[in-house]
Amino acid sequence: MRLTGLLTLLLSGTMVAQAGTITIQKLNGEVAVRHGVTEEWTTVAAGDALRPYDSMRTGKSGSATLLVQEGPAGVVRRLALPADVIVDMSDVRELTQEELMLKLTMQKVRATPEQDRNGGPQISNAAVMHGTDAGRAGAMAENDPQVGRSLLNGAKVLLENGFSATAVLRTMEVFRLFPSLAGIVDNRLVLAGAMEKANLRGEAVTEYHAIRQMSGLTPSQTAVVNARIEALRRNTQR
Repeated sequence: MRLTGLLTLLLSGTMVAQAGTITIQKLNGEVAVRHGVTEEWTTVAAGDALRPYDSMRTGKSGSATLLVQEGPAGVVRRLALPADVIVDMSDVRELTQEELMLKLTMQKVRATPEQDRNGGPQISNAAVMHGTDAGRAGAMAENDPQVGRSLLNGAKVLLENGFSATAVLRTMEVFRLFPSLAGIVDNRLVLAGAMEKANLRGEAVTEYHAIRQMSGLTPSQTAVVNARIEALRRNTQR
């Protein structure tokens, strides 16, 4: 079996095993859901259940509260979605460090041209799709910057609610689909912070160094970047 096929099989298996039950508790304003790989956004109601491959979108005046049942003990936690976000339900889950590293490896393998994969030594660091259909996300982008901002806002919601691993992966994906968003310092700081919280210290240091080379850094942003690099260096030396 090819490496990409094996990785896809492993990742899909862990996703099914760890996906929790997600129920809509409350809706306000414009809220829609897309089921599976379909392109159509449809209305939903409180009490509806969401599946792992569904996506939820809130409009400029919309918001939603989801109930997420996690683990065999059935612990329920609330996830509040503010206005202007898109969140894939497959991202509303925690990953083990092994799963996260496997997904990052899969990104690199899938982003590498076939000829390099068969014999070349280099592996691209470009982010690729995870947890969703690549064709659907590509069609969803449609060069609409608002879609990119909503996806990035969704990644921030994931990070704020403790889903740091999927926040890392989703943010990387957003940057791949919307490169202009990767040119904004504050957005890159979100990714670096998510990497720290996901215990990806080496990746976080690399990201902070890349941010330090970006043009237009303010003195306060430069101070933050330098402080984080130094803090990560001290923690590594312990």
